[in-house]
Formats: sequence, structure tokens, C-alpha cells
Amino acid sequence: MIDRKLYPVTGLLLALTAALATALVASWWWLHPAQAAPDVELLHIDGQRSRLASLQGTPTLLNFWATDCDVCLAEQPAWVALYEELAPRGLDLVGVAMPYDPPNRVLEWAESRALPYPVALDLDGAVALAFGPVRVTPTTVLIDAEGRIRWTRLGRLDMTELREELLALL
Repeated sequence: MIDRKLYPVTGLLLALTAALATALVASWWWLHPAQAAPDVELLHIDGQRSRLASLQGTPTLLNFWATDCDVCLAEQPAWVALYEELAPRGLDLVGVAMPYDPPNRVLEWAESRALPYPVALDLDGAVALAFGPVRVTPTTVLIDAEGRIRWTRLGRLDMTELREELLALL
């Protein structure tokens, strides 16, 4: 049986524990700032080249995908909708095709679906290597406006949750 006289002490201990946990998490983020995104070169399917750093100043999503990835292909309509809604507000999105994906297949897929966002080929795997290395598709990386990696996530994303997070960054 619990002594009711200890309830205030228990509550105080729980509050102190919660405060300590919050302070530890906050200090961890302060001591371990977000990692700067590597300034890789992107080769777009239209033949143009750009540096990732050229996108600094706006939030950027890199979505590593492949034409043989069912989840990747199923998510693309949601990526298109997200891009069409948020690009005018400053969001950058680049689909990065995995190095093993034949460039002609990537080009055919992107053109047949009229993907409105840039699609890059990672012919030598340098982009995937710089971000992990990325080995699993889909892998999505969110880079903030200051060029820092906020997070990397594997697999299917909750697009509603992602949209809300992006709106807070724009």
C-alpha cells in the first residue's frame, strides 16, 4: 500500500526527472549541432550540373529512389503534389536515382510521369556515398535552409506529417 503522504514527494521527483531529461536532450542538441550537408555535384537528367550548396537558403529534400522500388514509385504522386504545393513557397526537392538504376530507365520514367521536380543521376554513387552511404530506397534527407542535415529517414514517409514539418520551415 502506498502512503498518501508521499504523493507530493513522488510528484516532485517525477517533475525533477522530467526537467532533467529535457535539459539533457536540449544540451545534447546544443553539443551536437546538425551536420552540414555535403556539397555534392548533382547531374540532372537534362544534362545540367549543379552543386547542392546552390540550394542553400531554402529547405531541401533529397529523395533517393529507384525505378525498381515499389514504395518509391507508389510515393511519387505524393512527392509531385508536395512539390507543386510547396515549391512556390521555397521548397527544393531533388529525386536522386540510385547508381545501379540505368539512366535510360530513369529518364523514361521521369518523362513518362512528367515529374515536375529535378531528377539527378548518381552515376558513380558519389551522392549516395556522401549521405551515409545510402543503400536502401527510398531514403529521404531533409536539409534546412542553413545547409544542415535535419534528418535522414528510410522507407515510406507520412506525407501529412512531412508537409506540416516543411510548412514550419518555410
